[in-house]
Amino acid sequence: MDSIIVFGAGGRAGRRVVTEALRRGHRVTSVVRDPARYPDLGGTVVSGDVTDPAAVAKLAGGHDAAVHAAARLDVPAAEFFPAAARALTGGLVTAAVPRLVAIGIGTTLEVAPGLALHDTPDFPAEHLAFSRGHAAQIDVLRAADDALDWVLLVPPPVFLDDTSAGTGRYRTGAGQVLPGDAPFPYADLAVAIVDEAADPRHHRAVVAVGP
Repeated sequence: MDSIIVFGAGGRAGRRVVTEALRRGHRVTSVVRDPARYPDLGGTVVSGDVTDPAAVAKLAGGHDAAVHAAARLDVPAAEFFPAAARALTGGLVTAAVPRLVAIGIGTTLEVAPGLALHDTPDFPAEHLAFSRGHAAQIDVLRAADDALDWVLLVPPPVFLDDTSAGTGRYRTGAGQVLPGDAPFPYADLAVAIVDEAADPRHHRAVVAVGP
């Protein structure tokens, strides 16, 4: 049994990860900003700030892996995602947690060599800042201490299905948008995340994941 700490456990992806990890018998610590808002959340629910390296280190100590599923819509993406990545990469190394599985967004994937979807001419301007902010964490991850083995799992650039029970299957690729247009459930994303947390297959890499 692995022990997994999930930052952003109250969100759509985070909840699915907690459920999947508990289903497999892992010990789970669910980190949210306000535990009182999540009385139905599984695992040991604690309060924490994913952008505070000292808090990350304190909470993560003794765990085998960490999952980063957190997001803030009240903070500019260009501030939040790099700050969270810095806190996680620093705090996890301090706490001697060897593995980080983070979740990206599909608009940061490449549609051609060196061309991210969010840099294409027709990309909606209103979504550009959020996508580029998300992408800014990648450089932070790549600069992380070698003691931390990380992977950024990036689902397709579509709205994920929050109602399906999932298929239990998924495929992976490099940092490019995977071909196909089938819907991808959060439940299957959670399977991929827990797989990578408990039995790492990709190392210090950006990995597309989809149906």
